[in-house]
Amino acid sequence: MFAMSEPSGYKNILCIRADNMGDVIMASPAMRALKNTFHSNITLLTSKAGAIIAPYLDCVDELMICNLPWVQSTGSQSGELLLLAEEIRQRKFDAVIIFTVYSQSSLPAAMLAYMADIPVRVAYARENPYQLSTHWIPDPEPYDTIRHQVTRDLALVEHLGARISDQQFHLKSNNAEQKSCQKLLNDLGISLNKPYIMLHPGVSELKREYPADQWIEIGKAIIQKYNVPILVSGATSEHELAEMIANGIGTGALSVAGRFSIGEFIFLLKNAQALISVNTGTIHIAAATQTPQVVLYAQTNPQHTPWNSPHRIIEYSVPKSLRSKNAIIRHVTEKLYAEEIAFPAPAEVLMALDSLLEEARR
Repeated sequence: MFAMSEPSGYKNILCIRADNMGDVIMASPAMRALKNTFHSNITLLTSKAGAIIAPYLDCVDELMICNLPWVQSTGSQSGELLLLAEEIRQRKFDAVIIFTVYSQSSLPAAMLAYMADIPVRVAYARENPYQLSTHWIPDPEPYDTIRHQVTRDLALVEHLGARISDQQFHLKSNNAEQKSCQKLLNDLGISLNKPYIMLHPGVSELKREYPADQWIEIGKAIIQKYNVPILVSGATSEHELAEMIANGIGTGALSVAGRFSIGEFIFLLKNAQALISVNTGTIHIAAATQTPQVVLYAQTNPQHTPWNSPHRIIEYSVPKSLRSKNAIIRHVTEKLYAEEIAFPAPAEVLMALDSLLEEARR
């Protein structure tokens, strides 16, 4: 490993986290540590999906958006990558931090940074990166240990000398978005002065899906026991699913999929009595708003559970036909997830919600 530069030299830092919204949120405590330690300008290079949360993070100053081909199946072409490397070079970054999950390689991003002449390049790598990284941190995961993604990212920036003082997620929504959220809710007949519970069934990957008919049964049980409105949320692309579930639940349930901006959705979640969700980016927003949540957690990546927030996790197995071909992920599945676990029954989900709400009342 090369000797580290003085902290005063890291005034312009590039952070690469080219995945989805939840991944960017989980990297935010590490980016904040960099910003606060070195008084840096933080530029985030992320995907189109990850970029939507960036305006609501207090640690990101500038944004670069690119679907990188080693992360996204719809990634940029080679000519676009050459242009991206040139744009990065012109920004004259002092250092780059490459955030990854343990099943990803940091080397393509390190090559991009190397081509862009960033002098300090920090990344985990299983292989020897030689000149591609100036700060090579051998990746111990998942064979020796498995840490939460936030812990993994914080440990990475500590190698650059960042001091960790705040490990929480922080998301901001402005007054205009809070008012527009209230107006939308009023138009739907929902009052912020009364409790409501949110269901979030939409998934970015089929292997995380929880059956729609069981979502309907969960919603009916909640209304019968708690007599509160249920808001079924999701992206615009998930509108049809949310409508079907809300209609199946019946009176007291509303689909709000695609109705709210990200800032409005943050405010909506903050005021919810509880959230029931699959493991997707919404659970990390709920962790930031400290909204109690029950997570129907498909056994994919054990690093991505809710962080420092009230929650209950109910796991279930990924169907064998949908399991990853990645050898590292398969190792984790065989080591941690060998037992086949069926979808949790609605009664089990309701018991977890009861426990969570009772804890909140205490």
